[in-house]
Amino acid sequence: MEKFFKLSERGTTVRTEVIAGITTFMAMAYILMVNPGMFSELGTVSFGANYIATALSAVVGTVLIGLLANLPLAQASGMGLNAFFVYTVCFGLGFSYANALLFVLADGLIFILLTLTGLRRLIFEAVPAAVKAAIPAGIGLFIAFLGFQSSGLVVKDAATGVNLASFNLLGSATWGSIMPLLVTVAAVIAIAVLSKKNVKGAILWSILGAAVLYYALGFTVKDFYVGFLDGVSLNPIDSFREFGTQAFGKVFTEGFNFDAYLAKEGNSVGSLIVAFVTTALAFCMVDMFDTMGTLYGACRGGNLLVKNEKGEDEVPNMNRAMLADAVATCTGAVCGTSTVTTFVESASGVGAGGRTGLAALVTAAMFFISLFLSPVAALIPACAYCAALIYVGILMIICVKDIDWADPTVALPSFLTITMMPFTYNISYGIAFGLISYIAVKAFSGKIKEINVGTWVIAVLFAAMFFLTH
Repeated sequence: MEKFFKLSERGTTVRTEVIAGITTFMAMAYILMVNPGMFSELGTVSFGANYIATALSAVVGTVLIGLLANLPLAQASGMGLNAFFVYTVCFGLGFSYANALLFVLADGLIFILLTLTGLRRLIFEAVPAAVKAAIPAGIGLFIAFLGFQSSGLVVKDAATGVNLASFNLLGSATWGSIMPLLVTVAAVIAIAVLSKKNVKGAILWSILGAAVLYYALGFTVKDFYVGFLDGVSLNPIDSFREFGTQAFGKVFTEGFNFDAYLAKEGNSVGSLIVAFVTTALAFCMVDMFDTMGTLYGACRGGNLLVKNEKGEDEVPNMNRAMLADAVATCTGAVCGTSTVTTFVESASGVGAGGRTGLAALVTAAMFFISLFLSPVAALIPACAYCAALIYVGILMIICVKDIDWADPTVALPSFLTITMMPFTYNISYGIAFGLISYIAVKAFSGKIKEINVGTWVIAVLFAAMFFLTH
């Protein structure tokens, strides 16, 4: 173990690595409730089936990054990418669950190719800094918006599009309708307070506390517990059965069948090809930027960065870490879940002293144990786990401080990237508007030479998406 993980060389011990691995798991375990909750809205895959897919792909991805890159990081279905899968690709563009898995598989294969050939750096450099910096913020707003909607705090309104849910007990609202909303608000506040106090696993503890509060307050709501466990299985083996029939391998058995998409008015083989290319590209771009940013940020926090030949700080075993991420994404597609990526919450384990891949293996072991806890996770209400969506939005929007808002050629692409994601319910549209507006303002302000050739190529692909598929 000492020879493989180089514990002494990195100034750590087995005990420290175990504590760090558990800390990372506690910080990101909320994905086991949030991700299946999102996917269950599709109606074609159950909570239990996606729970197993989420946990299993997290085990594989985290083991890979621990063994291949010897880094104390963990992987699971990424926030934002799961929302893109469910709400944009399936509900928005009209693709089936299996079709969307094919896009994820394509993302993983492209990611592997880019990593092995070194083209990853070219793609990364093709996206202007103004758009790169804004992508996490846009995704954060999108996720938070989904959290507000799924919790019931924000509802549809015929006049304005959306509105705040009614809290008027003298009007149409009842205590039964208001109670879950108050639980969500309390959970978000709890996450902030616990985070301020540096409590490990603040999001997870707040979700569990909110679930307890919800069921405790349920005694004050008439008929709340009538038929409470009807249709609910408390046998974890049932989730494995559902996983086998509803999720595992669907990308191969049904993913290539686009009949439902082509049957819709206005869709054609041409629009399918463009949609396929741009959607897979959007998956890959978000995955790549998210992974690279997380790897750098987490390693910098733990003083794990090394100097490259140019004297610049670099993540150790960067290509191996990216390859682990790409292979994990392919694994996730086969298992039946969205893109698997390195979690920013891994920084909590690094902060607890994690320095090697041993910490990652401990986190993976925790995810493996959680495979048999699906009945417990299924009892977590939406009003509890939606608090995590809202708070993750806060964490992701921090990057706006790095944007030069005083420069119009930066401000416009950044603003459109951020706002168009939640306003259009589509992450790829935000990236598209950011890239196209960047080219426009640079070209018409006499700085056309600053535009990367790769930027033109990607922008043209997204423009084709608008004219041929939307």
